[in-house]
Amino acid sequence: METQKVKTCFTITFTDDQFQHAQAYVADMRRHPNRVFWRGKEGKSDDELVIEQIAHRVLSGFYNDDAYRAARHIIKMDSMTMA
Repeated sequence: METQKVKTCFTITFTDDQFQHAQAYVADMRRHPNRVFWRGKEGKSDDELVIEQIAHRVLSGFYNDDAYRAARHIIKMDSMTMA
């Protein structure tokens, strides 16, 4: 199977509760430095890690239990094939 690389930028929204949950998750991960979570995240700030966690959960469907809510989280997407 041939793979392709595409660079995509998402504009998302999130609630205060989702932000606080992501902050708590990152704080918990800080207590476990050997977890798989940390692969590729060396040197990232807590703010970056929190936003990445929110984006991961939005794009993975954790917050998308119905189609109309999903549409409210992902506001915009720009993609390019030359990454």
